[in-house]
Amino acid sequence: MRSKFTTALLALFAFTAQLTAGNKFDLPTITGTRTFMAERLAAVRPMQDGENYAQISSDGKKIVTYSFKTGKQTSVLFDAATARGAKVEHVDGYVMSPDGLRMLIQTQTKAIYRHSFTAVYYIFNMRNNTLEPLSDGGPQQMPIFSPDGQQIAFVRDNNIFLVKLLYDNAESQVTKDGKRNEIINGIPDWVYEEEFSTARSMVFTADSKQICWIRYDESHVKEYAFQWFKGSHPALDEYASYPGFYRYKYPLAGEENSKVSVMSFDIKSRQTRKLQVPVEEDGYIPRIFMTNDPTKVAVVTMNRHQDQMDIYMVNPLSTISQLAVRDKVAKYIKDDVLTNLCFTDNHILLSSERDGYNHLYLYTLNGKLVRPVVTGKYVVTDVYGYDEATGNTYFAANESPSKVSDATEQHIYVAAPNGKISRLSAKAGTNSAIFSSNYKYFIHIWSDLNHPWVYTLDNNQGKQLATLIDNKKTLDTFNSYDLAKRELFTLTTGEGIELNGWMVKPADFNPSHRYPVIMYQYGGPGNQQVVNAWGIGICGHGAIMEQYLAQQGYIVVCVDNRGTGGRGADFEKCTYLRLGELEARDQVETALWLGRQSYVDKDRIGMWGWSYGGWNTLMSMSEGRPVFRAGVAIAPPTCWRYYDTVYTERYMRTPKENASGYDEVNPIARASKLSGSLLICHGLADDNVHFRNTAEYTEALVQADKDFSEVIYTNRNHGISGGNTRNHLFRQAVRFFDKEMAVRKK
Repeated sequence: MRSKFTTALLALFAFTAQLTAGNKFDLPTITGTRTFMAERLAAVRPMQDGENYAQISSDGKKIVTYSFKTGKQTSVLFDAATARGAKVEHVDGYVMSPDGLRMLIQTQTKAIYRHSFTAVYYIFNMRNNTLEPLSDGGPQQMPIFSPDGQQIAFVRDNNIFLVKLLYDNAESQVTKDGKRNEIINGIPDWVYEEEFSTARSMVFTADSKQICWIRYDESHVKEYAFQWFKGSHPALDEYASYPGFYRYKYPLAGEENSKVSVMSFDIKSRQTRKLQVPVEEDGYIPRIFMTNDPTKVAVVTMNRHQDQMDIYMVNPLSTISQLAVRDKVAKYIKDDVLTNLCFTDNHILLSSERDGYNHLYLYTLNGKLVRPVVTGKYVVTDVYGYDEATGNTYFAANESPSKVSDATEQHIYVAAPNGKISRLSAKAGTNSAIFSSNYKYFIHIWSDLNHPWVYTLDNNQGKQLATLIDNKKTLDTFNSYDLAKRELFTLTTGEGIELNGWMVKPADFNPSHRYPVIMYQYGGPGNQQVVNAWGIGICGHGAIMEQYLAQQGYIVVCVDNRGTGGRGADFEKCTYLRLGELEARDQVETALWLGRQSYVDKDRIGMWGWSYGGWNTLMSMSEGRPVFRAGVAIAPPTCWRYYDTVYTERYMRTPKENASGYDEVNPIARASKLSGSLLICHGLADDNVHFRNTAEYTEALVQADKDFSEVIYTNRNHGISGGNTRNHLFRQAVRFFDKEMAVRKK
């Protein structure tokens, strides 16, 4: 019989051992809670005074301003509890008026596609603390203030509406031809939104006298439809008895796009004009910008091959266009050129790969080249702006990508007018910024493989002024678990290609033991998964899913193949016209390299990926060298003939021009070469990579007499989420790997 002392001592030892061993990760916690989510700053807007920034409070009830210098609260712009008039339950977003006297409060937001949504907006008058609806006609899209702050334009049901604040919020309809699946005014169609990363196609002129917008005629674009069922989370009760269909315009590679034009509306005379923008019949108009000159709006066009981009200055009254800048590069212009394009009071700041690396060039508004801003072996990744007062340009970049491992780092820089470039971020890792409107300060966001995001306030010399978020609580939470080791590495393939990778090893890693390996990748054009950052991995958040897999006894590896970003145009664009060929070769070479490591079981190497990563998984498993024991492809494209015009043709041209690239290099054509056990997962309501891809591919596998497993998700889009869906999806994948790679679950 044990004494009370002995029992107490054993209990203490057991408790101490439990603390020492650390907690264990589990899928429901990873996929269904915020336990491992680091704190982030959201909806930050620099104020016009240059000294403050605004953001939504954590409870979604207030909009608060803080000092860029100290980080301390300076005022409350909006408080749902004290505002007079209309009532809102939660602030989803806000839009400040240029004069700083009003703001639009966004609530009841409903997502449509990747960037688009409808919402109910309210006008908040900061002078008298009153809140009133923007419109009583139904939810709105993409409202914008006029530069004088006295008018608001928005889109509803594909038409543009105008609200005049000085006339008791009188609402008028600017366009009347908008119709679903036919004509769209002021907001992009599906393919423009998805592939040109835009949600608004409408501006005021600088004098607030005209509205200019892009009009999309998609009446001749072919329709795609997928089936809706009742489902759950949310349940679609209207389909309880009979399924229904969702129909929308989706231009497949080689097919007809929307016909685009640019229109102007004179607010006083109510006259609508079509602007004379020189764009090819099958070309694109991906952007429209306001300039500080009321006689000029900037309109960006591209040819169908997307290797030439023109910037026109267009007079909305005379309708005449004048070419300001033409940029032409080899193979294709990257889509982030559009997101980084800046118009200041007197200048255009343009990123271009015309010399092989993504550099910056400064032009006047009339198109005269002032100077190259960034040269040398930098790869510009983000543009923060040009300071007209000093001539300084602020940007983020990977430095010296000729050294392969440097591509994993991102730093913040300032380029002076004399060409000198100075680094404003000191710590290795991934650094990004939100600058004040006068460029005196910036919010500095830093992370690396082992540290979640840290937010500090810095001045424009890079000196830290205050810490906003250190995420110590998140780091402590992670450190209470049995953490796997995360490390970066570089390998050289049998073809002499240097590739960057990261590896996650079990916490109790033993170099004399041979471990099964799961390779995660994406691998698509310009994408980077191998970065020195907290957000790595299939779920992000400190490689949380990879931590779980390492806990089960796997090593997890990610390698960026040829075609990925950060290393210049030659490395990125070598996959042109034959997407998937070199990428798969590099992933197979990675598996072979891993198999030669003393701590890897070369007979138990698996692979998985989502979207392009799913494509890459299928291509790699059917590359011809049987190196993969098992693979999981989630929402994969399987033939580029099934994908949209803008993305596909950017890298492949049209099927008519490049039939062999489309028909020879795809998983369907390689179905008979599939090696290893396969699980394929897809959502039936995927508006991006249609379920058709999986349906056609699995039919090819059936006819090739190849066994496979398949999991289909009702009413789920490309993100495959909602309710318990994510937990279920990842459990299927993990169990599949455990079974096929003969791993006993810990």
